[in-house]
Amino acid sequence: MVSQKLTNSGAFSKNGRSESKAGPGPRFEIVMGTGPADIEAAQALRYDVFVRELGGDGPMVDHTRGLECDDFDAFADHMLLWDRAADRLAGVYRMMRTPHAAAAGRFYSAGEYDLTPLMQSGRPVLELGRSCLHTAYRGGTAMYQLWCALARYVAAHQIEILFGVASFHGTDPGALAEPLSLLHHNHLAPENLRVTARAPGAAEMNRMPAEAIDKRAAMVAIPTLIKAYLRLGGVVGQGAFVDHAFNTTDVCLIMDTARLTGRQGRLYGAGIASQ
Repeated sequence: MVSQKLTNSGAFSKNGRSESKAGPGPRFEIVMGTGPADIEAAQALRYDVFVRELGGDGPMVDHTRGLECDDFDAFADHMLLWDRAADRLAGVYRMMRTPHAAAAGRFYSAGEYDLTPLMQSGRPVLELGRSCLHTAYRGGTAMYQLWCALARYVAAHQIEILFGVASFHGTDPGALAEPLSLLHHNHLAPENLRVTARAPGAAEMNRMPAEAIDKRAAMVAIPTLIKAYLRLGGVVGQGAFVDHAFNTTDVCLIMDTARLTGRQGRLYGAGIASQ
């Protein structure tokens, strides 16, 4: 759903927001949502993507107002990417640190995965979720703008581990045998960070022997966002989780910032280095 084309990063303006220095075209500004209007704008974009486009639903989805909501929105930080030239919300991220999760009662991902290895690591963690882009901004620089701002947020809060669920469309793990098996064989998290999918939604990822996988076809079937995290050194937890309400099959992605080295680290840290 998102593009990983990497071009100009944004720089924070004096009001604490981030504006791109690009020429004609989108004029991006990062806003950290601070009130109901910001959160509703994020929920409206999420509704367009997760409900209208992908067929998701949930007990708190507001179909009357067109808002994709849940119990965690009131406790999280919301990052909004605005295109001021078009007066349009281009993309969003929802971020939860440990204090947010304590106030909410848990991390969102804890409903799908046993997060004990992460919680017992003693390291600062950040849960990423509800990431999406407006259809007009896929294939451009919007996701890079969000990632640069995310890098600044990670640095400001001294985060060491990022995690969150990312989705394949559909609820039949058997139809995803090749990409799920490839993730299991090639990108499984080390034991000290290996979260595990919870029953009853847990689904086996190891569905094919490694030598039987058509790696090219498997990579094509992996959503763009997941591939982007893998390129940055991301790994996955044990097992997938079938989320019937959202019409998705989820994997838990984990990224240890200490493992970002060389080109990958420079790429992810571009937003910090540009300050």
